[in-house]
Amino acid sequence: MTSADDTSSGAAEKQSVPLISVVIPCLNEVQSVAKCVEKALKGIEKSGLTGEVVVSDNGSTDGSAEAARAAGARVVSEPRRGYGSAYLQGFSQARGKYFVMGDADETYDFEDISRFISPLHEGKADMVMGTRLGGEILPGAMPWSHRWIGNPILSGMLKLLFRTSISDSHCGMRSFTRDAYETMRLQTTGMEFASEIVVNALRAELRIDEIPITYYPREGDSKLEGVRDAWRHVRFMLLFSPSYLFLLPGLLLMLFGVATVFLLGGGPRELFASVWDYHVLLFGCLALILGYNLVIFDTLAKRFSIAAGFLQPGKWLDRRNRIFSLERGLVLGSVAFFAGFGLEAKIVWDWIQAGRGELMAVRGMTLGLTAMVVGVQTVFASFLFSLTQIERR
Repeated sequence: MTSADDTSSGAAEKQSVPLISVVIPCLNEVQSVAKCVEKALKGIEKSGLTGEVVVSDNGSTDGSAEAARAAGARVVSEPRRGYGSAYLQGFSQARGKYFVMGDADETYDFEDISRFISPLHEGKADMVMGTRLGGEILPGAMPWSHRWIGNPILSGMLKLLFRTSISDSHCGMRSFTRDAYETMRLQTTGMEFASEIVVNALRAELRIDEIPITYYPREGDSKLEGVRDAWRHVRFMLLFSPSYLFLLPGLLLMLFGVATVFLLGGGPRELFASVWDYHVLLFGCLALILGYNLVIFDTLAKRFSIAAGFLQPGKWLDRRNRIFSLERGLVLGSVAFFAGFGLEAKIVWDWIQAGRGELMAVRGMTLGLTAMVVGVQTVFASFLFSLTQIERR
C-alpha cells in the first residue's frame, strides 16, 4: 500500500518540476550574465508559470559562473567550446516542458518571456522565433554590416533554400517545446547551431510563430567573428540542401553536355549563322562529366546526411535507392567504359591501317574518352554508394 506521506511527497516532487527552462550560454560575460538571470526570473514570474534559469558555462575565466549562480541560476559546465555545444549541454540539463534560449549579453529582454511561452502553452505553436527586423533595433545594437548585408543575405538564403517566410532567421531569442526539441535532433556545435534549429524545425514541419522584439546594445565584447561565423551558416545551409548545391547545377550541366553531344557528335553543325565543331563538343563533354560528378555527389551527400541523422529520406531518393544496385551500376559502368574503349581502339586501328599518318579523329577520341570516364566513375561510385546502404545496428 502507498502511504499518505508517500503520495504527498510524490505530488510535491511533481509540482517542483518547472514548466519553463530558460537556457543561457555564457563565455566570460561577468558584466551582464547576472542581470540576464534576474530578468529571466522576473519574466518567468510574470508568465504565471513555474520555471528555472540554466546557465551553460562554456569555460568562463572571469567569474561569470559564480555571478550567475549568485543571481539564482543553476549553472552547468560545458568545457567543449562552441555556441552549439553550450546550448546542447544546457538543454540536456533543462527540466522544463518549454525551453527559452537567449544570449547572456543583455541584447534580449528576458522579462518578455511570457510572449514566447503563450503560443506554446496554448498549443498554437511548437516554436516561437523573435524577429529584430520586424521589431526595433536600438542604436548601437547591431553593426550596419550585419543589419544591411549579413543578416539579409543569410535570411534570404534560408528563404530560398528551405522555402520559409521567417524574416529574421538568426535572431538569438527563441522558444520551443521539449517535444519539438527532441524532434529536431540538433547536433552541430558552432554558430551554425542557430541555422540548424530553423532548418530542422522546417523539415520536421513544426508550427513556427514569429514575434517582433526589441534588440538592445550588448554589454562587454562581442564573441562573433563576422566573416567566419557567416561562412559557417552559409556552409551549413548549402550542405543541408545538396539539391541546390549539387543536383540542380549537375542536371543543368548534364543537359547541356548531352545536347552538345547529340548535336555535334556526328559532325559540325551550322547554328545561329556560325559553324559549331569539335571545339564546342569538347566543352559539352566536359560539362557532361562535371554534371555527372555533381549528381553522384548529391546522392552520396544525401545518403551521408540520412546516415548521420541530419536528413529524412525523400520520395525521390527512395526511388533512386530502389532502382539502383551495385550490380546494375557495375554493368552500366562497364558497358559505358568498354563502349568508349572500343571506339578508341577502332580509331587507333583505322589509323594504323591508314599508314600511321596524321591523326585527326578529335571528335571520336573525345566521345570515347568521355564514355570511358563516365563508365569508371559509375563503377567506383556504385561501390561507394553501396557502402552507404549497408544496414547496421
